[in-house]
Amino acid sequence: MTGKAKPKKHTAKELAAKVDAATTNRGGGKAGLADRSGIEKGGHAKLECPLCKVTAPDVKSMKIHHDARHPKVPFDETKLNNLHATVVAESSNKPKPGIRGSLKK
Repeated sequence: MTGKAKPKKHTAKELAAKVDAATTNRGGGKAGLADRSGIEKGGHAKLECPLCKVTAPDVKSMKIHHDARHPKVPFDETKLNNLHATVVAESSNKPKPGIRGSLKK
């Protein structure tokens, strides 16, 4: 219980780090979903593993993933799915199970 009467002071570095963490978009949550999925041009997730569907930004990262997760399967760069080159299909108007649509009469 020492320093009871001392006010807590924050350094300029600590305050700058807090401001940076609060204001910089790190790509998380719903706001970064399109960026992570690679749907929009320039998204982080460019390549997709054909075995487990994990995404990676470049070939080097995908090779690291492949060596760690699929060591028995040889790495083939041509089998990777390029998410920026594929066109995302439009969602169908088929009703989802458990969700009731608007009732039209």
